[in-house]
Amino acid sequence: MKVTFRFIGNLLFILTLIIVLFSYAMFQGGFVSWFLFYSFLPILLYLLVLVCYPIKNWKVTRVLSGRLIKAGGTAQVVLTIERKFPFPLYYGIFEEIMSDSLNRKDRKHHNYSHLNEPEKLLFTRSMKKIFLIGFRKRIEIPFKLEELPRGEHKLEAVRVRISDVFGFVKKEHVFTLEDELLVQPHEREIKLIDGAQSFEQGQTAVNSFQLENTTVATGVREYEPGDRFSWIHWKQTAKNQMVMTKEFEIERSNQLLLILDATLPKNINPLAFEASVELALSMLAKLENTTSDVHLLTIGSEVRSFSIRESNQLKGDIRYYLTKIQPDGEESFSRLLKETMQGQKRLERLVIFTSSIDDFFRLTIQELKQRTAQIVVMFIQGSAFILESEQKMIAQMKKEGTKIHVLTERQLAATPLEVSIR
Repeated sequence: MKVTFRFIGNLLFILTLIIVLFSYAMFQGGFVSWFLFYSFLPILLYLLVLVCYPIKNWKVTRVLSGRLIKAGGTAQVVLTIERKFPFPLYYGIFEEIMSDSLNRKDRKHHNYSHLNEPEKLLFTRSMKKIFLIGFRKRIEIPFKLEELPRGEHKLEAVRVRISDVFGFVKKEHVFTLEDELLVQPHEREIKLIDGAQSFEQGQTAVNSFQLENTTVATGVREYEPGDRFSWIHWKQTAKNQMVMTKEFEIERSNQLLLILDATLPKNINPLAFEASVELALSMLAKLENTTSDVHLLTIGSEVRSFSIRESNQLKGDIRYYLTKIQPDGEESFSRLLKETMQGQKRLERLVIFTSSIDDFFRLTIQELKQRTAQIVVMFIQGSAFILESEQKMIAQMKKEGTKIHVLTERQLAATPLEVSIR
């Protein structure tokens, strides 16, 4: 309807100019008036043809350098416009119509210097170029989409505007041209502090994935630095005249479950959620080649579970899902966590990524600790967003023996990111 009104308006405007100039020449007479009429007549006829010129018959294509990109990366885009007849045109404005999900920039780990002001990363992404067309039948227009944010984004259409030299006639057409960009989460460089812990005063370190079952002694050996006092075998020590300790059966415990909070609280910090996704992916990648049995559980409006082994070592389902995941759901994470974990049997290790905690969360963790060997909570939030009640809750959970690590803009902006899961 709008296009039709514009066409009628332009047509009436040009016809009115022709009629006015012709009437002036007829009534005024003389060389000057007819000279003006014939001088402007080619221009007016050109404008009349331009009004009827069908730009909708142009062929517009888009070529992307790649459809799978890392967050913070750049996509090279080339628009190609082809037309059959080289009708002379002054200029054209070519504009990409993009989804709102692209109206944010990603600067990789530099994002987190704005963790207290996530709105600073929001902007209206516009890709618009003016190109002199002339008699060209084929036009190629390159441009870049830079600092792309994580997610599934769509390039929906291309808007083309043309005009004459004087700006009397303006035409516009939108070419539907859908393309999809998948921007994977940025994989952080992390320093994972895991199970390297020393026994009392000794120097021998063990991996926390290998826990000793000290209830079953399988033999004796000479004392080594790091052995506990309670392990000394006194009878053998007296018999051999040297300190002997018990040898225990090694019980491997290598189950690790990462839980990602994908709920949508009222005062959500979108940048904190992005940090949770990046950190979860980075830890999975770090543990990909270990013998650990690592699983990922995301809790939001739907609950999804993945295993590194089942998803072709992180190259398939997990990465694709973490590319598209967005926070949603009305229920609180703490209640969904309790409901989800109720049916689980005894667990070895849990690492929970969340940006909101409450008293119900604390009680849920206390309940889980009764049937879980180790629980680590990664509380990810900007320092200005952490409420006083949450600070008190964190302090109380630490007093109760819960291992909770607070990651704010200070920790997240560092490279490599130091993460402790012990």
